[in-house]
Parts: sequence; C-alpha cells; structure tokens
Amino acid sequence: MKSQHQVVLSLGSNQGNRLLNIQYCLELTHQEIGTIIKVSKLYETPSWGFDSDAFYNCALVIHTFASADKILSQILKIETQLGRVRGDSLEYQSRIIDIDLIAFDEVIIDTENLQIPHPLMQNRRFVLLPMLDLNLDWVHPVLQKNIAELLEITPDQSICTLIQDIENPLDSIPLEQFNYIAFEGNIGAGKTTLTTRIAEDFNAKTVLERFADNPFLPKFYEDENRYAFTLEMSFLADRYKQLSDDLAQFDLFKEFIVADYHIFKSLIFAKITLTEDEYRLYRILFDIINREMPKPDLYIYLYQNSERLLQNIKKRGRSYEQKIPLDYLDKINSGYLDYIKSQTELNVLIIDVSNRDFVKNQEDYVFVLEEIQRKILK
Repeated sequence: MKSQHQVVLSLGSNQGNRLLNIQYCLELTHQEIGTIIKVSKLYETPSWGFDSDAFYNCALVIHTFASADKILSQILKIETQLGRVRGDSLEYQSRIIDIDLIAFDEVIIDTENLQIPHPLMQNRRFVLLPMLDLNLDWVHPVLQKNIAELLEITPDQSICTLIQDIENPLDSIPLEQFNYIAFEGNIGAGKTTLTTRIAEDFNAKTVLERFADNPFLPKFYEDENRYAFTLEMSFLADRYKQLSDDLAQFDLFKEFIVADYHIFKSLIFAKITLTEDEYRLYRILFDIINREMPKPDLYIYLYQNSERLLQNIKKRGRSYEQKIPLDYLDKINSGYLDYIKSQTELNVLIIDVSNRDFVKNQEDYVFVLEEIQRKILK
C-alpha cells in the first residue's frame, strides 16, 4: 500500500472573529482534505503587501492520499464555505480565511494553476515561523535549505507575536494509552490499509500479516480439501513467530503497536476450512500457542457485508482470490462475530464500514477515528 503524502498548509485570517475562523478552517480541513498531524502555535502578524488589520496565522501538516491538484480544489471549496470572496484584482486584500498550499512532500510542481513549494514562502516570516513549530524533517527542494535556514535569510523582518497554542484534532484520541491494538476483518475489509494509515498518523509501529508470502494460499483456493490443513498450520506457525518476535522487540522499547491481525483469526479460519478431525488436532496445537500470546489492549473488528467484500476483492485484483464464493465470506463473518461474543475479557470495538471508503474519502476515515475515540472515552 502506498504511503500518504505529507502536506503543509498555511492559514491566515484578518476579518471577523479571526480565532474562530482559523478553528473552523482546521475542522473542515481535517474532515474533508486530510488528517491533521501537527498544528503550529497561533501568531498575530501585520498585513503583508498591503495596509490592513493584522492577521492571525498558523501552519499545519496533513496526511492524505489526494493529489496536489485535488487538495488545491478542496482548499478553494473550504475558503468559499467560510465566506471568502475572491475579487478580480490581483492586489492583496483582507480576507476571512486564506489557505495556502506550501509544500507537498518534497516535490516540485510548476503548472499554470499551482507552484510548489509556494514561490514566496521564503519571503514570508508569517509562513516560516509557524512552520518551524512543526519540527519537520523537510528541505526546500529548490533552495536546498531547511525552515530554520530559510528563517535566517528571509528579507521579511515583520514582528510575529505569539498568541496561543492550537489544539490538534488527534489530541482528543489518546491511542497512545494502549500498547497494542489489533485491527481485524474479513478478506477485503481493508484492515491492512487502515492499520498502515493509523500507524502513519499516530506514529506507531506496525505488525502486518505476511499472507502474500504463503506459497500454500493460491494452492488452497484451487484445491481446498487437499491444502486446507497445510495452509492453516503454515499460517499459525508464521503468525506465532511474527507476533512473538515483533511484539517482544517493540515492547522492549515501549513502542505503540498496531497490527492488522490477531492470532485468534487462525482458529476462526481453521474452523471453516478443516474437517472435524483436522480441526480437533489443530485446536490442541492452537491452544498451546495461544497461551503464550499477548492479548491486544483494544481489538477492532471492521465489519463489511459479503457483497461489498467481493467488490473489494475484485478491485484489488489478486488472481487467487477471484473465485472466493460468497458463502465462504459469510462463514468467516459469522465466525468472527461468534468469537467476539464469546470473549468477555477482550476490549472489543465493532465498526460497520460496509458503506465506507477510508482511502478515497477523508470523511469516512474520520468516522472510523471518531468511533475509536468514543470507545476510548466511554
């Protein structure tokens, strides 16, 4: 799965209630454009390039899968939502809100509609000073200087007055109180995608299942009866080794871990795929292994209906998965839900994502975050 882009935005307001304008803009940005990872302090700065009331300014970092052009169009939409009216004049004007796209990773974009990095950022103290707060490992791809170096040489000597801190939306979701979170779901539910995204946004370590390396998986889908026991035993052995090694390593450094599976999924799949005799033998071996496994502090199950799962499976295009029948997915869903009902001591959250796309739609990703937040704060 591809990583998200790191995008820097600069916000400004000098009309109306400047603080509320900035706060509302942050809320809309987080809901509609990308996940706000860092927010600078709020500064008051004199108007730049024209005579007007002072501005409130801040900078922020977002994570998003969207292209730079898509972000620009979303920025213009939010400015309109907040009441900004762009005149025909090219001169600087007072504004309710101003959102500038400053940086997009460390790439250079030069088109008719978009220049990145922002061509004037090095000449604007009200951009550079808030960016310094973000503590980014970022170097201007044209000037080959970091933010501190750009601040030293900027010709703009405007006085930027510190006003206050600004709350980051992610601060209200204290995931770091958990050492180990497991995301689970049926085939095609998006658990690996979500796990990877959560890890990027909350600076966590990932434990991702190595299913693609299993040589028995394609064979199983061709001949279930012949390869079921071999497949399930190989998965159990690999999951045990990976979780034992990775969780022990991360725990040594007290790192926050998110995984896209929990060892118990082995038993759920085995119960569906194995014969009764095979399952009895498998269960004995599983119980021995499971006693040594650490339990997640939070277990999140992503529920999707089987019809939507088949659509996702077809879309991602793994050849050996294309013949998975609907009733097989139904059995897996039932197996997970039965397991969850039986686990009275497991901290479980079920999120229905049947009509959600948390890659393409930021609102859907925020929905998942809010569901997790409600569970934590309950």
